[in-house]
Amino acid sequence: MLHLYYRVDRARAEREPQGAKRILDAVEALKADGHQVITSAVLGQKADLGFVAIGPDLARLHRFQQELAAAALAPAWSYLSLTELSEYTSTEADERERLSTVEGLTGDDMEAALAAWSGRMSLYAENRLHPVLPEKRLLCFYPMSKRRSAPDNWYALPFDERKRLMGGHARVGRTYAGRVLQLITGSTGLDDWEWGVTLLADDAVALKEIVAEMRYDEVSARYAEFGPFFTGLVLEASDALYRVGLSDPGGST
Repeated sequence: MLHLYYRVDRARAEREPQGAKRILDAVEALKADGHQVITSAVLGQKADLGFVAIGPDLARLHRFQQELAAAALAPAWSYLSLTELSEYTSTEADERERLSTVEGLTGDDMEAALAAWSGRMSLYAENRLHPVLPEKRLLCFYPMSKRRSAPDNWYALPFDERKRLMGGHARVGRTYAGRVLQLITGSTGLDDWEWGVTLLADDAVALKEIVAEMRYDEVSARYAEFGPFFTGLVLEASDALYRVGLSDPGGST
């Protein structure tokens, strides 16, 4: 997953009137190669345009990056991460114990409940590893890491304690199902932070509320460090280029 943010090079755009076509061609070519691209017009002055490119081929993503560099765009920020499953995801043993101790299930009832749970977890894993991002009006992205400094060193906690804390954190996130799509991608060893957080929603209030509520959860309040936030209007590439002054209405260059 490659997040790319750019400022429009106004002087170069005037000299190279075909620059918008280069961007549109790059977006369409990447989609034709089986990758996803989300284009956004960024709110605020950190950047003008944002692209989220998702797919299985790092070399193809790099070519897309180079194709954008050939247009009238000046790099503002970027982030590389990988889709992944959380190490704190419940196991079948966890669910079996919960069904027994909390719901009191045994025998065939237990096995039926486990089969249903397994189906849900398979869908969850597929959505985390191979996401198909929905059409929403707004996209917010930010990187984050867990603290390593005493007394709030996340990595000094026992695994069971970290898993318990993350379980509570996830329950907060699930209350926003349907309002906010959350995609957490891993970047340890790939970029400056440990995770990237991509949020998609139709309502800016929902974006604000989910981040604010999660910051009161102990996982964030004690152990999280956050990077810069980029928020933009999700648009078709031609509409985004028009918004930032790179094309005329309808996408003509």
